[in-house]
Parts: sequence; structure tokens; C-alpha cells
Amino acid sequence: MIEMNVQGITLDPMTNMPIVVLKGKDTEHVLPIWIGVFEANAIAMQLEGITRPRPMTHDLVNSIIDTLNGIVEYIHIHDLRDNTYYAEITIKTQTGQVKIDSRPSDAINIALRSGAPIFVSEEVLQKSQIEDSETDAKEEDLKEWLESIRPEDFGKQSSI
Repeated sequence: MIEMNVQGITLDPMTNMPIVVLKGKDTEHVLPIWIGVFEANAIAMQLEGITRPRPMTHDLVNSIIDTLNGIVEYIHIHDLRDNTYYAEITIKTQTGQVKIDSRPSDAINIALRSGAPIFVSEEVLQKSQIEDSETDAKEEDLKEWLESIRPEDFGKQSSI
């Protein structure tokens, strides 16, 4: 597992979807994860140190964990399947360790609020590189196809 820090939130210029960018704490690894708008907003507010008058959902979850004498030990982004990342939140309780399935965006929000470290499996980093290169190839193919279209091609029925 490689420890990562949240570098920030950015927007995908093609889709306007938010991306949380993780960077290796002691490495050059970078992992962009597309997330929802509400989760991105919660991460951005936490990174900016903006206090909210009432607890948000991630604050509530941390309060529940604290009230039950649990400690968020770490979060782990452990798998990537079909362009979907999978994470776990590991909580230390009085009776032992508990792992809870989570979306990475929620796990990251919990980690930021609890001060817990964020880990990513090396396998996930490798898979993300492969999927990124496949996406780049598909985008390049699409770009070439779009550039090859002539105005007279529009309006014709496709045989596909």
C-alpha cells in the first residue's frame, strides 16, 4: 500500500465532472478519481478549512465513530473494476478492527475529517495507468475520426 495525500479538486474539462487528485506522500504516484459534485464540495470545504454551522454527513459519521469509542485507523482504495474504484474504511474498536466498504470519495472525506492516512494499493495504481492509456487511445481514435469527417458526410444514414 502506498500512502497518498489529497492534492486537490479539479474539473474534467470534457465533462465538467469533479476529480479528486491523490498524490503519493513519498512517491511521484498520482491518482485522479472522478467523483460526485456533493462529495467534491465536501472535500474542498474541508481542505479550505471552512466551518459549517451544522454537521454534514461525513462529520456525522465521524461523530458516531468517536461516540462509540472507535478510531478511523486508515482508508484503503483497494480495487479498480470497470472504471469504478473501491475503498474500505478501517476502524479500530474496543472489540477489534472493523473494515467498512465505501466509495473512495466518502472514505476520503472521512479520512480528512479524522486525520487518518489514505492508502492506495499498488495494483490499483498499475490498473489506473493501463485504463488511462486505453482511454487516451480511444480519445485519439475519436479525434482522428472527427477530423476525417467531411461536411457532406452529415445527414447520410450509417450502416452501423
